[in-house]
Amino acid sequence: MAATVITGRTRPTKVKKQANVQKRKRDDVDVEKLEQAVTELDLQNGSYKDFTDLPLSDPTKQGLKASHFAVMTDIQAKAIPLALKGHDILGAAKTGSGKTLSFIIPVLENLYRLQHIGADAGLGALIISPTRELAIQIFDVLCKLGRHGHMFAAGLVIGGKSLDAEKQALTRMNILVGTPGRILQHLSQTVAFNVDDLKMLVLDEADRILDMGFQRDVDAIIDYLPKERQTMLFSATQSRKVSDLARLSLQDPEYVSVHAEDKSATPKSLTQNYIICPLEDKMDTLWSFIQASKKSKILCFFSSAKVVRFVYESFRHMQPGIPLLHIHGRQKQGARLDTTAKFSAAKASCLFATDVAARGLDFPAVDFVIQVDCPEDVDTYIHRVGRTARYNREGRGVIFLAPSEEEGMLQRLEAKKVPVEIINVRQKKKQSIKSQLVHMCFKDPALKYLAQKAFITYAKSVYLQKDKDIFKLKEYDFEAFAASLGLPGAPKIRFLKDDDGKKKKQASRQTLEVSGSSEENEGEENKKEKPVRTKVARMFERQNQDVFADHYKNLVTHGEDEEAFRSADAFLGGKSAIPADDDDFMAVKRRIPADGEVSDDDDDEDEPKTGGRIINLQGASQPLVIDSNRREKLLKSKKKLLKLKDKGHKIVFDDDGNAHEMYELEDEDDFKAKGLPEAQRQKFIETAKEVVREADVEDKAAQKMKKKDKLRKRKDRERNEAEKVVDEDGEDVEEDAVGFGGVDEDLLANFRADADFSDQDGEEAPTKKPKKWFQSDSEGEDEGRGSKKRKKVRKSKRDVIEPQTLEDMESLAAGLLG
Repeated sequence: MAATVITGRTRPTKVKKQANVQKRKRDDVDVEKLEQAVTELDLQNGSYKDFTDLPLSDPTKQGLKASHFAVMTDIQAKAIPLALKGHDILGAAKTGSGKTLSFIIPVLENLYRLQHIGADAGLGALIISPTRELAIQIFDVLCKLGRHGHMFAAGLVIGGKSLDAEKQALTRMNILVGTPGRILQHLSQTVAFNVDDLKMLVLDEADRILDMGFQRDVDAIIDYLPKERQTMLFSATQSRKVSDLARLSLQDPEYVSVHAEDKSATPKSLTQNYIICPLEDKMDTLWSFIQASKKSKILCFFSSAKVVRFVYESFRHMQPGIPLLHIHGRQKQGARLDTTAKFSAAKASCLFATDVAARGLDFPAVDFVIQVDCPEDVDTYIHRVGRTARYNREGRGVIFLAPSEEEGMLQRLEAKKVPVEIINVRQKKKQSIKSQLVHMCFKDPALKYLAQKAFITYAKSVYLQKDKDIFKLKEYDFEAFAASLGLPGAPKIRFLKDDDGKKKKQASRQTLEVSGSSEENEGEENKKEKPVRTKVARMFERQNQDVFADHYKNLVTHGEDEEAFRSADAFLGGKSAIPADDDDFMAVKRRIPADGEVSDDDDDEDEPKTGGRIINLQGASQPLVIDSNRREKLLKSKKKLLKLKDKGHKIVFDDDGNAHEMYELEDEDDFKAKGLPEAQRQKFIETAKEVVREADVEDKAAQKMKKKDKLRKRKDRERNEAEKVVDEDGEDVEEDAVGFGGVDEDLLANFRADADFSDQDGEEAPTKKPKKWFQSDSEGEDEGRGSKKRKKVRKSKRDVIEPQTLEDMESLAAGLLG
């Protein structure tokens, strides 16, 4: 029998804990064989079609098999072998060609061979995407492949979630997927987040990340990362700028482009068309298209979030017969995730979206991609239409182009090898929804306000576009576009107004005089020919009694109407109804004139207001103009009239009876005539001391008189009480009793009143409180008395009066014994 081995353990070893330790060490992994197989890869002559042809680990093979990935796409066959060998990669391929697996598989394999596992290893790979939805999609693919044996700790950090929860879990991550803003926030704020041992950096949709929107964030992130790392960039439209490559510290990058020689930059299964559609016909055309495709899956792109919200709300009220969804960057993260999940699971639906959904998102079986607003460039167009015709499926993309946008956009598309054909809309199937939108905007003030903001944001997006060959601002009919949204007129936008200030400065005096005379003639003609006001225009001129009333007034007023609003509001005493433009960084709210200068506002205030019945109110410096029924009602309210009257002045009267202001400033000359300030201060202190001293003497005399009066009143009260007792007994107090035993007159009077317990006058004696069982007779009597004086008087009485009955003798004996 073997000898028993004594160990230092006091508890039995847990089997699960030991197995977990062995599992973390991964002694069963043959890393040398995988390293040798990777070094033997022939990148030039080797042809790899299936994933089984590559030297991959067993957990990765199981994940690919469970996800039904067997055959590699072109970008995967070229990029994965290079990435497994550690090369920096610039990958460019068409949308829907499987770029996500091209970097997820190398990330898992390279970290697997390095055994970069556990919290002690730190962060090994960082994957950055431009949008939250794309980051979530990459993280889901990573989890599907890695959960079949890989033990890496992977995390997702995006905006819209709890920052504290991410901070606690971030220190244990080996692979991290996130957006640039949140990653930079953790790098700068999370103390325990260490990236010194980073092995791989991946940028998905790299052209968008390296764009101006994320340039600062990406540059700051790169400063935190070590330079010795593997970097991979993937996108459908890859950037090859030397400046971008230098920023990322790429070392001899391999450019992988599998579709560079193709005739088209988009998939062959994608049918692309464009429609010549003026701005005023966009809403009608889109509604008609949705009505004709109720059983399809449609994705519509717009230029701004406000346009998406207006189209979604207005179409939802009209009930097109197909589920409607909307997504934009101003939504909360939970709402965006719900929208993408619903649209992915739906068989027939219509999603209104901004460019937040244009890149990388994999919506299955999208039939149509409608670009209602023209994209800013061809790259954005390619990413938008890439949401359909993915993985060799069929799809169709349609773009609405205004007549002024057609020539420039077609030239850009042709230069990028994007084939687009024109199609026409059947006028028989086209429906007009303008009247319905007008009715809804008039009925719902919130929808009207949303339409105005949609118009403004669309106009600003066109104004801010860089490519002026496509977006020609002056050739858009914005008035007709505002009418197509249900608005009575185009909202006020500064850059849409004709600003001829520079021309007037450069023009000569003669041309200005000629133009001025012509303008006067035109003005006279316009006065003769007044436009006819329709019923709808008069209805929209009414101010809605709603929270949006001020916004409407701000958005729809122009020129002379602005001055009318300003003058009316200034007369009522309120702030201007039309604030400064939102685009102004610094705006003059009030102008204070310098010395000797007269402001325009002061001149206007002195002039009386005209245009109505003028009433001079008593106590008001400005007359009241009655020009409406609402102003007429002011005369019936005293409370409202008080606001129009001038404020009164509080005055005081001196000893001579003259009225003065409550607070008056002394003249400077009079003040100097009194002497130096220090001498005046000393004089004031001395005067104040004398006043206080006199007041002190008076206070002491008053206090002394008060004490004397109090003593006199107390003596009178005692004398009155003694006389009252004598009157009740009917006999005078003897002089011998006054000096007996040191008892004074008042105590003797009390003693006589209490001692007269005999029933001489026939009146009943007052009832006494019954004694307790433990009390003696003397205690009961003492308890019934309320003061020490009465006790002394009773004792002296017992000494003077002799007992007459047996009860008196018993009480006297009890008192002596007690």
